[in-house]
Parts: sequence; structure tokens; C-alpha cells
Amino acid sequence: MDTRAPAGERVRAGAVPPLAAGFSARLESAAALESALVPGAAVALVPGRAGAAGSGDWLRTCGKTQLAVSAAEWLWQSGTVDLLVWAAAASRASVLSAYAEAAVAVLGADAAGDAETIAGRFVDWLAETSRPWLVVLDDLSGTADLEGLRPEGPAGRVLITTGSAAVPGPQRALVLPVGVFSPREALGYLMGRLTADPDQRLGAIDLVADLSYEPLALAQASAVIASSVLSCRDYRAYFARRREHMAQAAGSGLAAAAVTWTFSAEQADRLSPRSAQALLALAALLDGNGIPAEVFTTSAARAYLGAEAAGRAADRELARGALLVLERVGLLATGSATTPMVRVNPAIQAAVRAAAPEEMLDQAARAAADALLEVWPEDEPGPWVAERLRSCAASLQRAAGDLLSEGGSHLLLLRAGQSLDRTRLAGPAVAYWRELTAVSGRVLGPNHPDSLAAGHRLAHAYLAADQSVEAVSWFQWALADRARALGPNHPGTIAARRNLGRALVAAKQFGDAATVLGATVADYERVAGIHHPDTLGAREELAAAHHAAGQFADAARLYRRTLADREHAQGAHHPDTIATRQKLADAYLADGRVKNALSGYKRVLSDRERVLGPDHLETIAARNSLGSAYHTAGRMANALQFYEQACADYERVLGADHPDTLAGRANLAHAYYAVGRLTDGLAVLRDTAARCERTLSPGDPLAQIVRDSLANIAGG
Repeated sequence: MDTRAPAGERVRAGAVPPLAAGFSARLESAAALESALVPGAAVALVPGRAGAAGSGDWLRTCGKTQLAVSAAEWLWQSGTVDLLVWAAAASRASVLSAYAEAAVAVLGADAAGDAETIAGRFVDWLAETSRPWLVVLDDLSGTADLEGLRPEGPAGRVLITTGSAAVPGPQRALVLPVGVFSPREALGYLMGRLTADPDQRLGAIDLVADLSYEPLALAQASAVIASSVLSCRDYRAYFARRREHMAQAAGSGLAAAAVTWTFSAEQADRLSPRSAQALLALAALLDGNGIPAEVFTTSAARAYLGAEAAGRAADRELARGALLVLERVGLLATGSATTPMVRVNPAIQAAVRAAAPEEMLDQAARAAADALLEVWPEDEPGPWVAERLRSCAASLQRAAGDLLSEGGSHLLLLRAGQSLDRTRLAGPAVAYWRELTAVSGRVLGPNHPDSLAAGHRLAHAYLAADQSVEAVSWFQWALADRARALGPNHPGTIAARRNLGRALVAAKQFGDAATVLGATVADYERVAGIHHPDTLGAREELAAAHHAAGQFADAARLYRRTLADREHAQGAHHPDTIATRQKLADAYLADGRVKNALSGYKRVLSDRERVLGPDHLETIAARNSLGSAYHTAGRMANALQFYEQACADYERVLGADHPDTLAGRANLAHAYYAVGRLTDGLAVLRDTAARCERTLSPGDPLAQIVRDSLANIAGG
């Protein structure tokens, strides 16, 4: 079924953060953004000034993301853009996830396809489309994360936020430094936040100057004042004394926010003794760009909060209350009802980690791992939630070091890698399992079961990423490990040998693949029996290896035997039996045995119509295959009949622009040309080429085939 949005429908992908309370449009200090963000432009918001010694990352927190949110929402609400993609871009996996989500909605891409391929197709579409679009890459960290993923196009706008002065985005990005508020903006922001008690504004002009007009410092100071009986003058006096004391201890000057956050933390502890402090430590270990709010109300988080607070289990209301207190004092944002994500500034997270006792951080890390695992379902959640969970797990791993591997890998580490595997994030999955294998080997030892399990996962990740040479090497290691630990006849060892055979086929080492898969078939026949599903599956893989090597007669012989065994064990109409019959027909056709192939394809079509129905995609594919076989046999009247029917079926079920429909139309055009219907063939090809140009990337193999065919036929 076509999953793309209907033509003309506007699409949003990714979760745009909400605007903060008291948001300032920065009409004086960031006025250039609106005029710079025009079609074809790429704009990068970077820190306006580098931090002084001792300031850490505080001066990088200048409100870049909030300005990006405001610009994105204005462009969307005004109808200026039809497509809005928001990507939390701290990792390549996050960017790929956002692009894949957008591609599924806009292009009808297969959600189960390889994420790199889908994202590449989406980037190509951005470069060609005339639909106005905006891609926001929030918190972009490095050039490697955007390799092959740089969004460009005359109809599009790209907006980047980054904490680095060296912009890693499109080469011609306009760099807009975002610094502190102007004095007027700062005063207006502070006054707007202190409306409940006008007396609290006393001393506001002096306070904004003392805080150096820093947006984060002003947000924290105003939050503390509004939640207390202090005035701006009172806060200013406390601030001056605290800053002087901290500067003496640090031996250098401090950014204002490096001081104001400590008042916010103290106020939180007064409003919610111990619970807020413990919850803040937990939040400091996860990805501050967006933490699923339900993490903080899990049984694991509540048990941790209860242990920290009063030696008892905490309830959900205590956790929710602590979150609200932390938001009230300006240490985090809880988002909206429609986007239940908690956001924490990375500079605050770093400060909390530096200040918290090591024992508290260790307890928080274990609780965070348990909480993430608790909210992470076995079935992969929606793309945005899954991406947030993976990013939080990655942040936790970086912050906790080896803690989650001590004594055995925490199950969260397995779940995070499995999520990358399931969502076909092949490149990031390889990097993840490679790192986990190294860490497990170092912490637990290379022969620990968890180290070995990570190595096995790495082998599969290499194979999924089409890095077949590396996959072969790791599957050889895995086979040796299984044989040593389990013995040569153990099902786990035989399965490892089968995996090695698959990798050898992928690496086009067909001779070695046939040897390994032949041994695997013999092992399964001896251990499980000739009719066991594993035996039949392994024999089909051996047949496929022969087919790939051009040994079609050997492939047909193996498929015939497997078909007979499947009919005996599973029945003639079992889906696996029908699939084997299809593969046998393919082998016959490749071997030039057209009559046998036609007989097989007819039987497959009949069985699929009976079992699956006439409109099932596998039935339509069988109809198309039969048309191709008739084409090869030169029986063009029959070929045209089945091609035309398959095209009509694909268009009805998938839509006119789906790749399967376009491929079927290309086959039909060639058949028209073969029987001398040049006008019909050209008409179909021209329409197909136009649809390919509109919906496929320029480098798509199908688009190239259609273009070449059109050129040859039109030129001929």
C-alpha cells in the first residue's frame, strides 16, 4: 500500500520543540535570521562568542534552538513551506531517522528499507523538487554525521544550529552568530517573566547588566525570583557574592549562567527536598535534546527517587512534582502534552555531572538504564520515540563509561543495538556493535558470553551494511567460537556455519559459499532430518549460491528436491512451497528451459491467487513474472496481456508513482516496442520517465534504465 501523503498534503517530520515561556523574538540581536532564510539558502546559527577560561560551554547556550523553533513554526504556520523536517542532529543515526521518516511520508518509501538508501533518495528528491521545504538540523556536531546527507535544493531552506564555530553543514551556509540579548531585549524578557508581583522588578536594570544579558542566566534568575519572595535587587546581591566566591575557587572569571544555575538547584531542593536533586542527576545523564517524559515515572526511576528521598518507593506524583519544580526554577523544560519530551541544556547537564557525588551519579546511571529499558517496547516504537530512546541510551553510555558493562552488559546495551538493526540503520549499527564488542572485551574479557554475543551481532551488522568482506571475517570467528564452545553438531554451530555461507555469497565467493552451505545442508539433514525447515532453508540458500554463480542446472536440481520435500512436509499450497516453486521457475528461465519456467510460473500464479487473493502484491508480482517469461519465449500476445494486467493491478494497489508500478510500466513499454507498437511504447516510457524524475532520485537504477530506454527508442 502506498504510504506517502496525498498529493498536495503538507508534511511535518520529527518533533519540533515547543517555544519556552517568555520566548523573545530577538528583533535586535538576531534580526538577520528572517531575511536570510530564503529559498535556496542555508543558514547556520552559531555561538556569538567563545567562552572565557573557566566558562565551559555556558556561553554557547545563547538560544539558538529557540530561534530555530520560532523560524520553523513561522514558515509552517504562514504556509511558506509544504514540508518541515526537524532533525535532532547530534548523531548520524538521528539525521538518518528524521530523513527516513520524511521519505516514508513524502515519497512512499519502504519503511523497512535500508535507512542510508532511503535517506539518500530523500536528499536527491530535495535537490530536485519544486515543493518548498525546510530542514532544521538542530545541535549538529560534526561533518561525518552529514556525509552524503547534506540537504540542498533551489526550493528549500536549511537551518542549522551548532555549538561549533566551524559549521559542518552545507558549504555555502550563511553563518549568523547568536550572542547575548541586547540590553533592551534582556530587560524586556526579565520584566515579562516577573508579572505576578511588580515589586520583584526592583533592580531589574542593574541585574540584567550583572548577568551580562545572557539568555540562560536570565531565564534561571527570573525563574528563581518568580518562585520566591526575592526581588531583582535581592537576587543581584546574592549573585555578586556567589560569583566572587566561585571565581576565587576557579581562579578565573565565570559566565553568569555558571553561577545562576546553582541558585536554581538550591531553590529546587527547597521546593522538593532531595527528589528534584536526584531527578536532575538522572536527567543529566540522558540526551538533553529530548528525553521521553515517561522515563521519569517508571518504576525504576521511582525506586531510585524513593531511595534518594526517604528510603521508600516514590509514587508517580512525586516524580511528576519534581519535574515541575525543576521546570519552575529554569533547569529543564517539560514540553507540551502533544510532545511529552523533557529537554535539558547540555551546559546544565555538564555542570550537574561535575557537581554531583560519584555515588549518586552511579545510582542515577543504573536507574536511567533500567528506566529506558522499561519504556522501550520489544516492538519498535514510532520513529521519533525510537530515535530519542537510542540517543538517550548513547548519552548514558558516554556519561557512565564502563559502568553498564561491569559484571555483564546491561540489557539496555543490547536493546539499543537491536533498535539500530531493526530500523536498518546499517552504518550506525556497525559502529555501535564494534564499540560494544571492544568495550565488552576490555571490561569482561574476550571469552565472556556478552563479549561473544556482541561479536556475533557485529558480524550480522557488517552483512546488513553490505560490508561483506568484514562480515566473512567475523562470521568465521563466530563459527570457530561456536564450534569450540558447543561442539560441531550443535544447532548453534550449524547456524553459525549457515551465516558464514550467506556472507560468502554476499562477498561473491561462490565456490567457498557452496562448500560451506553444502556442509551446512549435510549437518542439518543428519541432525534435524531432511524435512526440517532449517534443512529446507539451508538447501535453498545453497541453490541460490549456485544460481548467483551462473550454475543454473545445479540450482534447479536443488530447488526441485526442496520443492518435493516442502510439498511432502508443508503441503502444496503453503507460502514457503509456493515461494520455492517461484525460485525453481526462475532457475529454469535462467537456464533457458522456458517451457518448464512457464509451467512453474503459471502454477505459482494460480496458487497465489487461490491462497493470497488476486490483489496481493505477491500475486501481482507472479503475474508480472509470467509476463516476463512469455516475453522471453517470444509469445508477445500473452506477455502483453499479463504485463498490462500487472501494471493496472500495481497502479490500483500501490499508486501510479510507486517504484513497482514504474518498473512494470517499463516492462510493458519494452513489450510494446518489441511488437512494433512504437507510439504506445514511447507514450508509456515518456510518462514513466516523467514520474521517475518526479518521485525517484536521479541516480536511482530504475530511473536510469527508463531514461536510457527512452533515449534508445526515441533515437531509433
